[in-house]
Amino acid sequence: MDASARLTTLTRLGFAARGLLYLVIAYLIIRTGRTEDVSGALRYLGEGGGRLLLIVMAAGLIGYGLWRLSDAAFNVERHDDDKQGMAQRAGAAGSGLIHLFLAWQAISLIRGAARSSSGNGTQEGAQSALSLPGGTLMLLLAGLVLIGVGFFQLVKAAKASFCDNLDPSVAHEPWVKWAGRLGYAARGIVFLISGFFLSRAGTEAQASEAGGMEQALSWLTSPWDMIIAIGLAAFGIFSLVEARYRIIHNPSAGALGQQARSKLSV
Repeated sequence: MDASARLTTLTRLGFAARGLLYLVIAYLIIRTGRTEDVSGALRYLGEGGGRLLLIVMAAGLIGYGLWRLSDAAFNVERHDDDKQGMAQRAGAAGSGLIHLFLAWQAISLIRGAARSSSGNGTQEGAQSALSLPGGTLMLLLAGLVLIGVGFFQLVKAAKASFCDNLDPSVAHEPWVKWAGRLGYAARGIVFLISGFFLSRAGTEAQASEAGGMEQALSWLTSPWDMIIAIGLAAFGIFSLVEARYRIIHNPSAGALGQQARSKLSV
């Protein structure tokens, strides 16, 4: 198995890991009323003593993160050379960094070096930003970016454009399309709420107003919390479908090296 094939395998494992994390988030809301973000779901799995599972998930998250970063740098997913394509590659870069951070958290849990409680990392980050010159503007812009991402997720849900990246054998299955639609719609709403929290923290210069996925889910009241939880569960199921049927474009390691050299020589 060459390097490209290994990366493809790890990427598929990463889709499965992402799906499991979202299923855990939905399970905790529906069964216990507990809200967590993806980092919290990872800690929950670690608390369950699943060391081998964490090892497998860390490997998958690393593969997925590297694949997303390679897409951002080398356009392996063949995005158009327009503003939308550039936005998609920028999103791939952000997603890659986030999943590599999750992999680092998984490795920390395996080593027993992770904190038992994460606190509100979003508020801590907002406080750090506010201590910098122009911090309020940075928070406001970050919030607007999240709101933009939220609207983009809702557009994907409406158009079902995510099916374009699936193998034709399942792309037109109604249950797959609706799992993706519910999932992306739920994620879009969570991003919109998180973006609103972050924007408000910027405009009011109050880090306590910031909040991420966990705080967005906590903010929702019944029955909306359950509706969004069902949507996040649907996204977890759709991610498991992607783990098997996602069309993954991976250039060979040699091709990546050649592209990297060409960029450096410009």
